[in-house]
Amino acid sequence: MTHSHLTEAEKKELNDVAKAIVAPGKGILAADESVGTMGKRLANIGVENTDENRRAYREVLFTTDKKVGTNLGGVILFHETVYQKTTDGVPFIKLIKDMGAIPGIKVDKGVVPLAGTNGETTTQGLDGLAERCKEYRKEGCMFAKWRCVLKIGDGMPSQLAVMENANVLARYASICQANGIVPIVEPEILTDGNHDLEACIEASQRVLSAVYKALLDHHVYLEGTLLKPNMVLPGHSCEKKYTPEQVAAATVTVFQRTIPVAVPGVTFLSGGQSEVVATVHLDAINKYKACKPWALTFSYGRALQASVLEAWKGKKENVPAAQDALIHRAKCNGLASVGKYEGEDAASTAGGKDLFVADHQY
Repeated sequence: MTHSHLTEAEKKELNDVAKAIVAPGKGILAADESVGTMGKRLANIGVENTDENRRAYREVLFTTDKKVGTNLGGVILFHETVYQKTTDGVPFIKLIKDMGAIPGIKVDKGVVPLAGTNGETTTQGLDGLAERCKEYRKEGCMFAKWRCVLKIGDGMPSQLAVMENANVLARYASICQANGIVPIVEPEILTDGNHDLEACIEASQRVLSAVYKALLDHHVYLEGTLLKPNMVLPGHSCEKKYTPEQVAAATVTVFQRTIPVAVPGVTFLSGGQSEVVATVHLDAINKYKACKPWALTFSYGRALQASVLEAWKGKKENVPAAQDALIHRAKCNGLASVGKYEGEDAASTAGGKDLFVADHQY
């Protein structure tokens, strides 16, 4: 019997947590930017990348009115954020729980070159992972995230990169579950390049098939996992344009061919789509008429936070406006996750910035 290393009670807890994160109308706020990535986000709004500024920004997110929790099932944190508190001394993890969301943690240590490939990568961080999982679980984190990155073009993704990343994800997932943590498995296929939708369909099928084969080989309990994939999209430089309906059909078809019904939910990454486009695509996927046995929702970083950062700009007086922006985006994506998004002002293909100006009168 597989997963015999997990008791029935352990399996039930993993499954319950996974289902709670993707409950109807809920998704994930990915606030797990590393120090370097957060620095880039802050630089865009003219704010210095200091410990205090990163903490202050995350305080803006987590002290947002609790109603934002209506649309947030989970929040992914970065290591430093697990231990941070508000200026009044309230731990961020407590605030997240109080809004009705489940705290999670990014546990990978970043991508590194994969030798023997044309610049492809694997992800490091398996060493010491069990100990880190125990520690995070003690602090209140109930799920984890691990990102692998694949590329399309010039013979990529290579079979070597596909197999290596699938195995790394499976080992990570197995270690998490042994320590009572739900693993979110993230094989991201980048949109860099000019490939068409068909190329992404083919690559996504290969990658997801390999990932689920590896998860089963490693006796991972699928009912206690979530998947964080890319939507099936053409390359960013592709000249051919596709409708949201075409993206939805391609994405759902790939999932039907590769994702076992046992998996409770799929939490899409936004992958550099603008805030509105990420919401429009999520909504189209949920409106698409087909057999879809999994919750199909969001795990957005940039696509939930671009307007928030733009509104905040590091100033105390802007905090209410920034928090309103988070509530608005979470609500739009919550509606999209059940196929009930009706659009919004400037909701054609406005980039995050345009949307922000048109939608919020600051």
